[in-house]
Amino acid sequence: MSKICQITGKKAMVGNNVSHSKRRTKRTFNVNLFNKKFYWPEQGIWISLTISAAGLRTINKLGLNAAMIQAAEKGYLSEKDIKFLGF
Repeated sequence: MSKICQITGKKAMVGNNVSHSKRRTKRTFNVNLFNKKFYWPEQGIWISLTISAAGLRTINKLGLNAAMIQAAEKGYLSEKDIKFLGF
């Protein structure tokens, strides 16, 4: 599974480590991801999502159903997730 939030679409960025002598080496800035289970009352099931901290705040603000619909429209959920969820 790749390191992408299923709600916000956030993924790792690439940048530079800069040493004291200004020598630059590549590094990645990873997203604060974790797996969380949610109860989806509209479908009556438990679902497991890989979300970022910002995605959790989005779910708290909009609600799970609205956040899932918004993520599906933007293409952040995979086809496997969409078929399972009934979109």
